[in-house]
Amino acid sequence: MNIRKAIMIGAVSFMISMGNVTYSSIAYAQTYQQSVGLLKVGARGEIVRNLQLELKKLGYFHVNATGYYGPITQASVIKFQKDKGLLVDGIVGPQTWGALYGTNSNISRGDVSRNKTASQNLLVPWFSQAENIFPRGSVATVTDVDTGISFKVKRVAGYNHADVETLTANDTAILKKIYGGQWSWERRAIIVNVNGREMAASIAAMPHAGRDDQPFGKIVNNRSGNYGTGANLDGVKNNNMSGVIDIHFYKSKTHGTNRIDERHQQMVLKAAQSRQ
Repeated sequence: MNIRKAIMIGAVSFMISMGNVTYSSIAYAQTYQQSVGLLKVGARGEIVRNLQLELKKLGYFHVNATGYYGPITQASVIKFQKDKGLLVDGIVGPQTWGALYGTNSNISRGDVSRNKTASQNLLVPWFSQAENIFPRGSVATVTDVDTGISFKVKRVAGYNHADVETLTANDTAILKKIYGGQWSWERRAIIVNVNGREMAASIAAMPHAGRDDQPFGKIVNNRSGNYGTGANLDGVKNNNMSGVIDIHFYKSKTHGTNRIDERHQQMVLKAAQSRQ
């Protein structure tokens, strides 16, 4: 067994005991590594790609995200560390992750144990739990983690995750403001509050599969998002949005592939960490 494999197996074993939250795959160990572990030259994978996207959003990374931690990524990290007054070593450890994602300074000191409860209370598995807390027809308040801005949504459909719509035209305007005035598939970390119960989640603001000018459930053509012909998923009218947008929760899946979307799950964990 090589050293890298041993480290990853150890990370999985460490996480199995986190309360009611079970991390049973190397993918989740890698996501956990984002909050308390190390990334350096030679690392590969989705976690590196997400690091690059975050650095790009902050103006430190100016090429396409590749998922490979090479000299360009290292240089971007070094510049970020210099600007933030961190240890300048080109390695992304707990302090650098904390500066990137605004996590609690306790994590920067490696003090993970005292923050487990806050995280796991927000990490509500979608199937059999979050889907029942946020049933179809219910209204939730969504708060964007990065900006602190809130708006309301209604769940109208979805089984692998929540298909929601903004409740009013004003809520639509707020959502678009968060996304710089445009629709986007970009994943963002959010907190979903349903009747006082908060849950970590991830949103993608691209309306699809609906027409605001047609009844909900009717078979229609030219659904939004190039979804063609099918059942109209637009159930909230006059909100300046045609169709639904996606909200993912812990361990939820996509409808198209029936698989867990790693980028959404990374944002779910970011949302959980934001309340530590």
